[in-house]
Amino acid sequence: MAKIQGAVVVDKERCKGCDLCTVACPSDVLELAKEVNSKGYNYAQMKKPGECIGCGNCGYVCPDGCITVYKVKL
Repeated sequence: MAKIQGAVVVDKERCKGCDLCTVACPSDVLELAKEVNSKGYNYAQMKKPGECIGCGNCGYVCPDGCITVYKVKL
């Protein structure tokens, strides 16, 4: 079975910091940034990029559709 490496890209300006993606992540790779976007929200970001499995849970639960998940076969 091929190993999959995932990557999460968050549209920082659309993210409202609801924290649903961080809770949905089974690998605990997402966190809310200490910085804020132009609207004043702490946006989601990857804290452990190498541990993402590309499951897509974060993208499914995002109510604003600002998360894109990429998968690369290693």
